[in-house]
Amino acid sequence: MAVSESLSDTTRQVLERSVFIPAWLILIGCILLAPLVESLSPRLRYLPFALSLLIFGLPHGAVDHLTPARTVNTPVTVRSMLSVGGLYLSIGGVYLGWWFFAPTSAAIMFVFITLLHWGQGDLYAILSFLDADHLPTRFERALSIVTRGAMPMLIPLIAHPMSYQRVLIGFIELFSVSTVSIGFLFSSPIRNVVTAVIIGLSIMTIAAGAWRVYTGASARPYLIDAGEIGLLWAFFIALPPIFAVGVYFCIWHSLRHIARLAIIDHPSRQALDSAHIRPAVWRFVRDAVPLTAAALLFFASLYILVPRQPNNIESLAAFYLVGIAALTAPHVVIVSWMDRMQAVW
Repeated sequence: MAVSESLSDTTRQVLERSVFIPAWLILIGCILLAPLVESLSPRLRYLPFALSLLIFGLPHGAVDHLTPARTVNTPVTVRSMLSVGGLYLSIGGVYLGWWFFAPTSAAIMFVFITLLHWGQGDLYAILSFLDADHLPTRFERALSIVTRGAMPMLIPLIAHPMSYQRVLIGFIELFSVSTVSIGFLFSSPIRNVVTAVIIGLSIMTIAAGAWRVYTGASARPYLIDAGEIGLLWAFFIALPPIFAVGVYFCIWHSLRHIARLAIIDHPSRQALDSAHIRPAVWRFVRDAVPLTAAALLFFASLYILVPRQPNNIESLAAFYLVGIAALTAPHVVIVSWMDRMQAVW
């Protein structure tokens, strides 16, 4: 079961050079410099998230208004864009309201929504950009999603529980002073279970892929897949969570989604087929600027609305991530629809 796009060898080479290899090198560099990162001031640890406001992170979802039409190769119309706007207002609005009334459960839900979404992004990249055939069934693809999504969202919980807990508490404290109820999530028994689950998922994913290669699947995409799982394990164990997740959000997840957007945009796809990346980058920037600006206005409005306005670097980061959460919920719906249209499932 292959995805619907068939990329040229040239496009795959361009994506490998511009998307995969830079991310690998940056993560490896961060791992090697982990002691230095540990010594950084809190402000500098939050720098990747601050940069994500304008570089890859926030903008990667700012082309959603064009995405449905481009996915099915039909003209972008006012109606298609308004449909996306309605989706954001309804789903994003409901989820944002959830934060005001039940911030603890909303924060926990954000972890699982993000786990699903980041796993989705990696699965598509494996299938399309790498032309992998070692994940032929829906079960194996679902296993890959959960395994890949667990790397950034759950490994920090087991490797850096206190830092992870502070981040979640920061979310909740914007809306409520009651945070005692999440303490059990960071107890040793829970962390032991989560550790066993992630190790089991990783082993199952790698073993299932190895069996597919043994029975005829291509080895290179599988080796990259398995190697990335190992790299992500090392990265999220070695680095402070807020720094590691910020780097991953910008350099790994967002960049891969931007590449996916280039593939469904015909002029960008033609540029990549000709090994020209600049036109594709320019078109993304042009398309993303209006709604990135709108998202910044949304954050300004949200700042006024939250019951307890942020007043330090940790609460500002928590505020930013709550806003990202509200924007992520409808974004996940659109990406899930893309997966369906592009034969990921």
